[in-house]
Amino acid sequence: MPAPQSPLPSALRRRLLQALAAGALPVSLSALQAQGAPYPNRPIRAVPFGTGGGPIDGITRVYADKLQLRWGQPIVVDPRPGASGVIAANDVARAAPDGYTILFTLPLTHINEAILRAKLPYDPVRDFAPLSQLATGGPMLIVRGDSPCSDVREFVAFAKTHPGLGYGTWGIGSNAHLFGELLRRQAGIEWVHVPYKAESAAHADLLAGSLGASFANPASARALSLSGKVKVLGITGSRRVSALPEVRTFSEQGWTGFDLDSWIGVYAPANTPAAIVDALSTALREITQLPDVRARLIAYGFEPLGNTPAEFIANFKADYPRVAQLIKAAGVSAE
Repeated sequence: MPAPQSPLPSALRRRLLQALAAGALPVSLSALQAQGAPYPNRPIRAVPFGTGGGPIDGITRVYADKLQLRWGQPIVVDPRPGASGVIAANDVARAAPDGYTILFTLPLTHINEAILRAKLPYDPVRDFAPLSQLATGGPMLIVRGDSPCSDVREFVAFAKTHPGLGYGTWGIGSNAHLFGELLRRQAGIEWVHVPYKAESAAHADLLAGSLGASFANPASARALSLSGKVKVLGITGSRRVSALPEVRTFSEQGWTGFDLDSWIGVYAPANTPAAIVDALSTALREITQLPDVRARLIAYGFEPLGNTPAEFIANFKADYPRVAQLIKAAGVSAE
């Protein structure tokens, strides 16, 4: 399925322009100067998407350690789990715009939920200052290691003779859910979405035989695959990943519409002074290029990126209509 060519919705476009002009990337340095001391001069709170122990939590801690070494200030990792990341995002949206609270998150809280939900407690554009997209890496379809299937087409054939199989994801509206429903429609299989609050719980049920398949983030898919407990049948997104180079993408296996990349992004609250946005963004980009950090990201199953706020916004604008098209093609609605 080719990327849709429809322009960004006018309401979102207006919000992006407003954010650039006055909110997310302000030009005034008065707030910075009012602090009376160079930034940062006290602890920074880093809020990761989801529960503690997951890949975003782990990656947040990698960056927290590097920022602490760089600036000599404590970086406190403070997870805010629940509501598919909405609680964490709202926490940061409501924080003081002073650079001392930042969000590590996924597209789910900033694109998917904005499309699926009529109301969110925050505006994904107006209430945030984008800092950098650290890495890309999409959900992977996994089955138990003793499964007779070795790729997506073999699994589809198996699912057609075993209707009613459950597949696990980490939440309604996640990219994993969207891709699962797209496969259901495209392949004509009868499988059932089973959302979990924690991805690890889905994998436990898969290994116990309660699920026929599950989606996994790159980190857990790699770890489970190396242990022999699961097989990775296919990778969503536009490219293979260095951690599992032998696993083909869905697109390579003949499935269309699965080439939308997921990402890990970092935001500050809107109205954070431009000098602080620049300091945070520069630090995140430079940390992403460190060899040991790149190795950690790859080990987690992600491909390092590390871009500027302007590049982040451009990617967001490109992704928004593609996610909207994916949601429509998958037939997913908020529940």
